[in-house]
Amino acid sequence: MPAATSCEVLDRLLRLTATGPTEEMADVFSEDAVFEMPFLPPGAPQQEPGREAFRAHLQAGAALQEFDSVDNVRIRKTSDPEVVVAEYRLHGRVLATGKRFVFDIVMIARIRGGLIIWSRTYSNPLDGAIAFDMATDLLARLTTA
Repeated sequence: MPAATSCEVLDRLLRLTATGPTEEMADVFSEDAVFEMPFLPPGAPQQEPGREAFRAHLQAGAALQEFDSVDNVRIRKTSDPEVVVAEYRLHGRVLATGKRFVFDIVMIARIRGGLIIWSRTYSNPLDGAIAFDMATDLLARLTTA
């Protein structure tokens, strides 16, 4: 059976994300996948490479938040058949406060052999800071950075 296309792999990830964070999301990534998030807030650690590190990240995330839907999905092919771009909106809530959030996300992914081997994800760090009541802390870090 041929490997899933790049668009099919990203579609699967987004379907899993819509009810996550769940450990199954890690299964869409290669064992040595690389994760880039250029717009992390100051002081936030970069995601470690590898599927199992991502699985641990998802486990930690599940204790803090839950996702209930993904919408406004646009998956775009590029001239490189391994590279696709996904734009989507992620809806969820912070478990500790019940506060709802909506994050607009752009993800660029390189997919080989039916698995994501590299991804770069962009979202507005201010959205996360507001959702998790950390906007004041973010502003303090920005003024001292």
